[in-house]
Amino acid sequence: MKKIIYLITSILTMSYIAPAHAEWFEVTGSASVLTSKDAARANALEDAAYQAMLFSGADISRLKDLKIFLENDNKRYQFSGSEIRSIEVVKEKKKNDKIYITARIDIYPSANSCHIGQYKKTFMTSEITIDSPQQAVMGKVYHLGEDLSTIFSRQLDKESQSFVSVGTSHIRIDKRQPEVAKMIAEDHGAQYIFSGSITDLSATIEQNLLKKDTINRQFAIDVAVLDGKTGQTIYNNNYREVALWNFPKTSEVDTQSARFWTSAYGEMVLRVNRDIMLDLENQFACKMTLPQVVNINNNRITMDLGRIHGVKKGDKLDLWHTGSFIDQNGLPRNKVTKTNITLTVNRVYEQNADLVIDQPQLINSIQIGDVMHKNIVE
Repeated sequence: MKKIIYLITSILTMSYIAPAHAEWFEVTGSASVLTSKDAARANALEDAAYQAMLFSGADISRLKDLKIFLENDNKRYQFSGSEIRSIEVVKEKKKNDKIYITARIDIYPSANSCHIGQYKKTFMTSEITIDSPQQAVMGKVYHLGEDLSTIFSRQLDKESQSFVSVGTSHIRIDKRQPEVAKMIAEDHGAQYIFSGSITDLSATIEQNLLKKDTINRQFAIDVAVLDGKTGQTIYNNNYREVALWNFPKTSEVDTQSARFWTSAYGEMVLRVNRDIMLDLENQFACKMTLPQVVNINNNRITMDLGRIHGVKKGDKLDLWHTGSFIDQNGLPRNKVTKTNITLTVNRVYEQNADLVIDQPQLINSIQIGDVMHKNIVE
């Protein structure tokens, strides 16, 4: 049985009406049809919902919870317990092997979403590797991993609600060397390190007598997230898709070109890329963002988060002491201990901020490397 393949293309139009609480968005999304019109329709709807949620500030990490419902061929979808309350299909057409769906989407953005109350977390992207370079021979796509690393880093900056990218590293991260990972994270000011390895680029060729051969190519990737403080792997996932490879078998394909990324295969890789980001949002959005004390000068403290992370003047933060210990197995462990010390943001810069201590008599108990957590005022 052939695997369903579909491709999502960019949004075409968006308009909205914004009353006090609810927001109505009219969005047009599209998807290419390869083997299933139903799959393309569902993913055009998903693409439209994603753009509307991103624009409205709704929690994009919850989009995947709705995907299964969009597979039903309905004119109206209603949801409970979601920021998206309803999706109504206004217009639907097919043109040039693409489905275009205009949908009216009712969104109630929540003020309690984690990405609203937390500072953005810093992510560094390490170079994505190709496990079997011989599988990259077709098209000579040996730099696909490197180029995908750059695209993923840019996507975090452009579309992520919970993360800010601190760039990419050409150093390949070995999960078995946590001390090296810690050093790289410290050098980049990263709370987390993203790493990935492309595990399958194999192709199957369907030979045709009267027309050109059909080439379908796999794309599989294993991803991991490492904690920048400990170097330990805290998240793993894997993804697999297949799409039409519509380039000649012997041609060299530039994986930095628009020709590649707008092809059927390139668009599929971008869709996987977005799925990875959404899964990370779902996994890490509600985890603590822990800015670190990097300088102490009299009553003034400097932390390593600033304007790009969402820090604002007047923010209140709680201080946590950091330390380390050896566990019963002889392994080094980090620990944090909450204190009664609070600090107030006094001045904000692009990537750091100055704070004053609300209990100046306790200044001597603060150390470089201590961490803070934003105090959420209800």
